[in-house]
Amino acid sequence: MTTSPPALPTPSHTVGPFYGYALPFPGGGDIAPAGHPDTITLHGDVRDGAGHPVPDALLEFWGPGPDGELPQRGGSLRRDPVTGGFLGRDGVTFTGFGRVPTDADGRWTVRTLRPGARGGNAPYLGVCVFARGLTHHLFTRVYLPEPADALSADPLLAGLSPERRATLVSTAEPHGGYRFDIRLQGESETVFLEFR
Repeated sequence: MTTSPPALPTPSHTVGPFYGYALPFPGGGDIAPAGHPDTITLHGDVRDGAGHPVPDALLEFWGPGPDGELPQRGGSLRRDPVTGGFLGRDGVTFTGFGRVPTDADGRWTVRTLRPGARGGNAPYLGVCVFARGLTHHLFTRVYLPEPADALSADPLLAGLSPERRATLVSTAEPHGGYRFDIRLQGESETVFLEFR
């Protein structure tokens, strides 16, 4: 009887704290063009099932502009002609996409344009979460708390209990900011979506 050699781990089995290396780029959270009047700041933290901060998560955000339309423009990143490295965004083009790592305390911040409603949904940003221990990334949404009537009419939110719905709605803060915390497991776990 012959035995087969042990199977080697695949990339999804070897997830570690790699996401902070090479994927973030300068200005990744500065999605809104500089000085745009519809700019909002969205921030929060990522916590694990025990409530501890996740210091090496990576979050990607996608969203429409204030008109509800998804941008159809190419990337806005510029390269340094000498080093080939990234200089950051051009400060003018809105692509609706951003990528930010969490800091040592699990915190993150993005500046983007206030999303407009589209397709019968309340205004929201799509979020993709990469983190240690996740064999596959997670998808969720962050809704703004206003207008409240749009939230009650949103098909996804309408299908959730009030407790679960609350995990997808950001909290308004003074001066136009919003807080949205992501809980990977446990009490107040964020609602995550599955796409097929």
